[in-house]
This record gives sequence, structure tokens and C-alpha cells, in this order.
Amino acid sequence: MGQPRRVLGNIGTRLVLENERVRVWELDLAPGGKSDVHRHELDYLIVQIEGDRIAAAPEPDSAGKYKDYIEVAASPGTVSYIERGGIETALNVGTRRYREILIELK
Repeated sequence: MGQPRRVLGNIGTRLVLENERVRVWELDLAPGGKSDVHRHELDYLIVQIEGDRIAAAPEPDSAGKYKDYIEVAASPGTVSYIERGGIETALNVGTRRYREILIELK
């Protein structure tokens, strides 16, 4: 018996827009909430909208920049560029609702 097959989910809570150049997601997590385990196959931008703390728990085979669990203060209005390759789960470790817009660059 081998390891159970990992099922990857959506990058965000809701797909907002997709065209030939970008795919735009909203991520909306209640305090203590978490995203699906997902893979970032495209470079992307994150625009933080709401929240106080957010974390990412990378999978052991993640090829992204972050290999270890990372937790940071959320700062609404902050824009971050992240290169493809990460396989992770986002976790709202704060006390407030966390929201971001994630823009994948095709």
C-alpha cells in the first residue's frame, strides 16, 4: 500500500476573471480557515485586502521559494510578486477575516 494520492484544489475561494493573459482569484478565509492544498503553476501577484495574520504551509515537494512554514502580518494594500512552483495551503492564523486578490500571470 502506497501513500494516498494527493488531490490539489483551487488556488482561491472564487475565480473572479480569466482571459488569455491573467486568471484572477479571490481568497476569503474566516479566522482559523484554510485553503485547499494547491499548486502555483504560474507566477502571480497577491493584493492583500483585509486581515491581520496569514500563513502558508508548504508541502514537502514544493518547488516554490518558501520551503518552510511561514507566518506574516497581513497589511491591506500590500502587493507581492511570487514566482511559480509552490505547493501549499494558506491558513488564516489571525483573529480577523482574511481576504486577498491573487492574479496569475499567463
